[in-house]
Amino acid sequence: MAENQDGQEKTEQPSAKRLEDARRKGQVARSRELNTVAITLVGVVVLVMMSGTMGHDLGGIMTDSFRLSRVEVFDSASMLRHLGDALGQAMWMLLPFFAAVVVAAIASSVALGGMAFSTEILVPKLSKLDPVKGIKRVFSVKGLVELLKALAKFSLIGGVTALLLWNLMSDFLALNGMGLKDAVYEMGRLLGGSLLLLASTLILVAAIDVPFQLWEHRRQLRMTKQEVREEMKETDGRPEVKSRIRSMQRELAQRRMMEEVPKADVIVTNPTHYAVALRYDQGRMQAPKVVAKGTELVAANIRRVGAEAGVPVVESPLLARALYFNTEIGDAIPAGLYLAVAKLLAYVFQLKVYRRDGGERPRPPTDLPVPDEFRTE
Repeated sequence: MAENQDGQEKTEQPSAKRLEDARRKGQVARSRELNTVAITLVGVVVLVMMSGTMGHDLGGIMTDSFRLSRVEVFDSASMLRHLGDALGQAMWMLLPFFAAVVVAAIASSVALGGMAFSTEILVPKLSKLDPVKGIKRVFSVKGLVELLKALAKFSLIGGVTALLLWNLMSDFLALNGMGLKDAVYEMGRLLGGSLLLLASTLILVAAIDVPFQLWEHRRQLRMTKQEVREEMKETDGRPEVKSRIRSMQRELAQRRMMEEVPKADVIVTNPTHYAVALRYDQGRMQAPKVVAKGTELVAANIRRVGAEAGVPVVESPLLARALYFNTEIGDAIPAGLYLAVAKLLAYVFQLKVYRRDGGERPRPPTDLPVPDEFRTE
């Protein structure tokens, strides 16, 4: 079982934060075997596909290189020019091969651990020069796995190579009886197929190495119980910080609540200790909804904002307490309070008519029925 410097066992799986911190440091799962397989397979496939074109271009380079006049043979500048031309043509011929290999190398690395770049891994560490730690790495589980992989690759490649030579021996010997052109073509076909088969055998090694590297990466990042607790403290924040965050959240919630008060149809008060703002849209709501509520200073602010917006304020201590203690902001009123609120809204409607058309001012309702189960002292 892995341990940290304090001797505590790392029994906990790495958290998302620890994995992300490791990624920022450039510590991600990588498989050299996957890279080797991808580069080898892609390189062999590209060479096989380009063999005809490359053979033609290579023949042209050799023809041009040996077709020299007597003057050019004794002219050093001319010889250097021919050499430069040959090298340029060769590089241009091999450019698709190099490009495909580079793309395969990058893609195979990104496929397992994703993109990760960090300058921290470029900083030299003297601890890596410690011979004791070096010996521990050699005789560790990872070192044993690397040794087994090397032996497996040697055995696999050696065995497959022996089988290929055994099965293709007659084909190679048959090249003796062919013409030069046919022999070169057949030799290329045999070598291309053999290389492709040998490269494909490494897929088995990569299939074993990739899961191991993923497991080893997570094992190295395991955490002790103490590290998990410390990370939770860092993530959640200190008590004073959390208290400040909660205070800011309450202030934000109250600010949003106050923005809804001018949209209310009526405000029910206690008259000073409680205030509840109700809104009812007959076309969109099945029942009136509480858009704001509060006590003491918050209640005073609700009354003030409502008065500034012209929202009617009705004093009804029993109904105000019943609404305050039995609803939450955004909730529809309980069914038991439908009758009381209906009478209240009827008064609000009459008050709107009075304000618009004049006439006799309606009197606020004083007998709003509040069932016993909703009454609070």
